[in-house]
Amino acid sequence: MNNILITGGAGFIGSNFIVHFLAANPGCKIINLDLLTYAGDKDNLTEIEGNADYLFIQGDICDRPFLESLFKDHDIRGVIHFAAESHVDNSISGPEAFIKTNVLGTFNLLETARKYWMDAPHQYKEDYKGCRFHHISTDEVYGTLGEEGLFTEETAYAPNSPYSASKAGSDMIVRSYYHTYGMDVVTTNCSNNYGPKQHDEKLIPTIIRKAISGQNIPIYGNGMNVRDWLYVLDHCKGIELVYKNGKAGETYNIGGRNERNNLYIANKICELLDSMAPRESGSYKEQITFVTDRPGHDLRYAIDANKIESELGWKADENFESGIVKTIEWYLAKYNKA
Repeated sequence: MNNILITGGAGFIGSNFIVHFLAANPGCKIINLDLLTYAGDKDNLTEIEGNADYLFIQGDICDRPFLESLFKDHDIRGVIHFAAESHVDNSISGPEAFIKTNVLGTFNLLETARKYWMDAPHQYKEDYKGCRFHHISTDEVYGTLGEEGLFTEETAYAPNSPYSASKAGSDMIVRSYYHTYGMDVVTTNCSNNYGPKQHDEKLIPTIIRKAISGQNIPIYGNGMNVRDWLYVLDHCKGIELVYKNGKAGETYNIGGRNERNNLYIANKICELLDSMAPRESGSYKEQITFVTDRPGHDLRYAIDANKIESELGWKADENFESGIVKTIEWYLAKYNKA
């Protein structure tokens, strides 16, 4: 059986991926390694409780001896690495955790995999040929764009926050293991994800939660910061394609081609909530409040997804206007339960 290690699989994207991947790939066994920090929640995986092809293990990717034992005990044949500190605001107030998890943790995983799968540089052990390490990254490593242009796989790195700098560092370490050791690695850099199971601290869950609780909806600066929004299940399908069919050593950008500014996002969610869960009077838009901008707040991100579309046949199924309805429905159900 092909045992695949998923790191950070109790988080937002990782949990969505595991549920999708298990359904689409019967016979593959998933070992989900997650430290269960504040951002991880085993309740994100209730759909697969009791699945014989799924095993959860709590542990830290910064603990090398633990990782070495895990690879041996479960004969790991592939890694899809989601685990990361990812909230920019937290990286501004406490950057050390981002360097430790995102840089050192990624290195530990790579080094453990290299020693378990390979005898020497560019020489895989006979039984481990085809073992692959897939690193999940972000478009934030590229810095910020002006009003025009798109990030491509050739865009120079220019990270502007401790978070994006730590992810850029991990991307470079992954790259080095391909060029130095000949390890079969692939990297995907995605745009802003949204959808079910995202942590409450993120923009879209915050807007929904604040709106229905009658609180001010905080929007940084003037709300004109632009992001390319990608529905999480579309991202999961792209990751699966790259893990199975991507070319070793390559990077693939995954973006939804859905550029929207933060004020549009807030207004759109409020408009939908006005019809899906109306207030007693007035519109949820009355709760939108502008707050002091985030330090170093990048103006615009947007991804050119042509490479994964043309080479691997990926295509986003959702646009923002369809995906946000599904997202709001999920959060209304969640918060109504709370």
